[in-house]
Amino acid sequence: MKSFGFLSFGHYGHGRGPGDLSAAQALQDAVEIAVGADEIGVNGAYWRVHHYARQAAAPVPVLAAAGARTKRIEVGTGVIDMRYENPLYLAEELGALDLLLDQRIAIGISRGSPEQALRGWESFGCTGSTDPRGADIAYAHTERLLAAVNGVPQAKLDKGGMLMEGEPLTTPGLRIEPHSPGLQRRLWWGAGSRETAEWTARQGLNLMSSTLLTEATGAAFADLQLEQIRWYKDAWRAAGHGWTPRVSVSRSIFPIVSDLDRQLFGLRGEGSQDQIGMIDGLRSTFGKTYAAEPDVLVEQLAADVAVQEADTLMLTIPSQLGVDDNLHVLQAFAEHVAPALGWQPNTSGPATGYALD
Repeated sequence: MKSFGFLSFGHYGHGRGPGDLSAAQALQDAVEIAVGADEIGVNGAYWRVHHYARQAAAPVPVLAAAGARTKRIEVGTGVIDMRYENPLYLAEELGALDLLLDQRIAIGISRGSPEQALRGWESFGCTGSTDPRGADIAYAHTERLLAAVNGVPQAKLDKGGMLMEGEPLTTPGLRIEPHSPGLQRRLWWGAGSRETAEWTARQGLNLMSSTLLTEATGAAFADLQLEQIRWYKDAWRAAGHGWTPRVSVSRSIFPIVSDLDRQLFGLRGEGSQDQIGMIDGLRSTFGKTYAAEPDVLVEQLAADVAVQEADTLMLTIPSQLGVDDNLHVLQAFAEHVAPALGWQPNTSGPATGYALD
């Protein structure tokens, strides 16, 4: 493990008290947790994105606010639902964000997980899908996003209109601005299967292995995830992109270093096992929760083959507990667990990738 960060689902409620945050408090807490994590030396701050739900939805304002208040930590998403996105506007936003934050971003995108809104993407103006899950729209939007961030012209020059200073009449087309060179290397795809991981590699995207896998073979979640990551790496080598990608996995991990920790998190780890459930009509495997004393966690995570194969570990945090409790979890992991797994505090900025052995 070369880096670790936190992954927040950004849940909020009606603002009635502790554990029932208002939207404003949840957003403000998100930024403060990132600020505290940056001071600890945590490598990344990432947020889930969901629509029509009481949780994080519009990520760029949060990333910009968190990035402006921090110095080193990487800020990103896990993941933006591409069914809902205008790909060219998203390219503009990400280009500006990447430049503002000196490339401290890691933007996870994907087809998205099930939403409570029925074909909610259509209410955002994203119509024409023939797939009940909207996958065709998500992939089409992603193709155009990648073209845009790579500077492929997206509009023709109006030679009879107003020209920007220095713009020649022979310009064949106009690219999305602002353009941030190399932005694609900071884009990730959230993959929930081996086949999707292979597709991710072919597109030249980093891999965010999902918090669940749409497979249920009887194998342990970590073993399934290891196989997925290795399929991705093999496909990456075959594609010959010429640069080294990153791979992340997510886990629920709670170091027990106090009596309060035991009260809050102890039951989560007792007898925790992988779970089998249904998502999008597919039998899927969900990973277990790790909650134990630090020495036990070190042993358990050292035996987690997917954690060992990835270079980035995302800790899913209970954001509703507030800033102090979440920073306590991150501090406990950074102090008592992560160093034994090969981690060192972040002192210079985001991870840059790893060599494919």
